[in-house]
Amino acid sequence: MSRTAPIPVTLLTGFLGAGKTTLLNRILTERHGERIAVIENEFGEVGVDNELLLGSDETIVEMNNGCICCTVRGDLIRILTDLAIRREAGLIDFARVIIETTGLADPGPVAQTFFADEDVARCYKLDAVVTVVDAVHGAAQLDAHGEARAQAGFADRLLLSKTDLAEPAALAELTARLRAINPRARLMDAPFGNAPLDALLDVRGFDLDAILEVAPDFLTSHRHHHQDDISAFVFEAERDFDGARLEDFLGGLVMVYGNDLLRYKGVLAMDGRPERIVFQGVHMMMGGTPEGLWPAGQPRRSRFVFIGRNLPRELLERGLNGCLQKPAADVEAGQ
Repeated sequence: MSRTAPIPVTLLTGFLGAGKTTLLNRILTERHGERIAVIENEFGEVGVDNELLLGSDETIVEMNNGCICCTVRGDLIRILTDLAIRREAGLIDFARVIIETTGLADPGPVAQTFFADEDVARCYKLDAVVTVVDAVHGAAQLDAHGEARAQAGFADRLLLSKTDLAEPAALAELTARLRAINPRARLMDAPFGNAPLDALLDVRGFDLDAILEVAPDFLTSHRHHHQDDISAFVFEAERDFDGARLEDFLGGLVMVYGNDLLRYKGVLAMDGRPERIVFQGVHMMMGGTPEGLWPAGQPRRSRFVFIGRNLPRELLERGLNGCLQKPAADVEAGQ
């Protein structure tokens, strides 16, 4: 790619738990021969998604001090500008950028950045907005969250995840609804992130004229507000979890609060397991899988992030602490 040609950017969005990181892993591990710079936006002070990008040696920049469509748009401009300068100087090498937004982001203000800022517009071109929709929870999310509807409406590609878990009738109804919301987007099944790369990259699908037809104030409007009852809770620990106790606690938690637990995910150290356990949950669906050994010489430090409505923070902290293995000194003392 010529250094003077605009760098194509894919905006990867989708509501909490839809499967954005799974799709991103699929893209990064495919043998496409391109280096990709990844910009990640987490909702909360501490993120874990960069730890979930398995085996990636790409340039990864994480933004976790707010929502990319609100308080940190200035940071996005700064990061994009810095990446372009370092690329031009030969310090890093990449051919395209993927921006993975937080699940609570309205993609409109993010897309504005590529038209409203002169330096960004000169160095980059927005190639496509790719939105992942959870086939199981998507209808409820569209009902309850304006962000989910905005993500579907701005998409050039709509990818349905978890189609293997959805009831056929509900899937057909969701598909019809998405087509009504955004008839111009190509709609594809993408269970486990399986989607053809040629349908996701070099789409040239972001059509500003089409956006202006449905949102005439696109280039001037900056209004966006999250629901105040949605927040993030981060739990970190240097002691291993007891697997049985953690399973019991999370099982009880989702029975009571499952509808309000929009997304929970973590990289966990489990007692007796040498591997990192990557844990993912959406509402009452959850599970963990081993994803490689802990790096030699680094502490086995667990990090768990919960995103939801009216989170019971004290209960979460007390319950998770109760699931940790006791310190060695307490075990020796018989406590």
